[in-house]
Amino acid sequence: MSDPTSDRALQEAALAALQRGDAKSALAAIGSMTSAPPMLLAQAHSRDGNLDGEAAALRTLLDVDPRHLPALLAMGQNALRRADERAAMSFFRAALAQATATGAPPQLHSLLQQAQTRVAESSRRFEDHLTQAIAGLPALPRIVHATNLLLGKAELYLQQPSMFYFPGLPQRAYYERDEFDWVAPVEAMTDAIVAELKAVLAEEQDFAPYVESAPDRPAPNNPLRDDPSWGAHYFWRNGGPVADNAQRCPAVMAALDKAPMPVIAGRSPIALWSLLKPGTHIAPHHGLLNTRLICHLPLMAPEGCSLRVGAETRAWRMGEMLIFDDSIEHEAWNRSAHTRVVLLFETWRPEIGIEERDALSRLFQAIDTYGPGGVDAQN
Repeated sequence: MSDPTSDRALQEAALAALQRGDAKSALAAIGSMTSAPPMLLAQAHSRDGNLDGEAAALRTLLDVDPRHLPALLAMGQNALRRADERAAMSFFRAALAQATATGAPPQLHSLLQQAQTRVAESSRRFEDHLTQAIAGLPALPRIVHATNLLLGKAELYLQQPSMFYFPGLPQRAYYERDEFDWVAPVEAMTDAIVAELKAVLAEEQDFAPYVESAPDRPAPNNPLRDDPSWGAHYFWRNGGPVADNAQRCPAVMAALDKAPMPVIAGRSPIALWSLLKPGTHIAPHHGLLNTRLICHLPLMAPEGCSLRVGAETRAWRMGEMLIFDDSIEHEAWNRSAHTRVVLLFETWRPEIGIEERDALSRLFQAIDTYGPGGVDAQN
């Protein structure tokens, strides 16, 4: 039978022995206990230089509680003394993650700081090692991106449309202007479109809010709801032209005719001037679909205005199309003292073939006839 009184006395004796650096006496006291604390046994083996004994004692703790913070830290130190840096870093990272999730007692703060320092040093050595392995190669953006993901220097962003996901499409944040033969003819009409924009702005102080509440629907969870700081002036909406706006802006309509916009009854095309006033920030969000690309033709593009899609941020440049997948997390901001305006419209993704486009159009029309949902590009 266990003798709690005797075990407590032996434990105190073992602790006293460890404090004076006498590992042998500590182990002898622990060996006489009927139930020795694994952490105490691990500390005694560590002081005695018995790395195998220490690791075995720590594993008894981790087998029961895989996130036992002191044991994770001690296992990391044990692995370092064995010159097994990769194992040490795995234990240290687990310990740091656990401390972040649940907190840590003050007596472990210095050990956690040491672990963090070790992880940072190891990461730098690993980065140097990888950099040397690909030194001398030409600039390869995908290799750089993959390496940064591996090193934790970049975050992985994938398509996450809020309504409809079409499988098998490339995970690309941006498409380049020279990939589409219709882009240059649209860009060539920038000056004529800007002239029309200035004429409209001279008559209208504000556009309608981009995000509007509907009386028969729950209010959108968007801080810019009903706020003209993010304005919209539509030319095509819910698949039909906005007659008055289209008539006033023939250059806009002529430019849109050159782009391969989807035609889906009640849904597409959608095309508008999207206005962002100074100081306005469109929070990170995802679009509804990954079957389309969103196109921005910048018409007023002051410095300090940018669009982040996934991990990449680009600035709008007057007359240079920005084309992106809005099903990937994105946000936009205007940090200038002037208004930003783009001509926004959507096109089919080029990877989707004619037959699939027809099938998707039927699907979307069926969705809308069952219960109209509308399309919210939010860009």
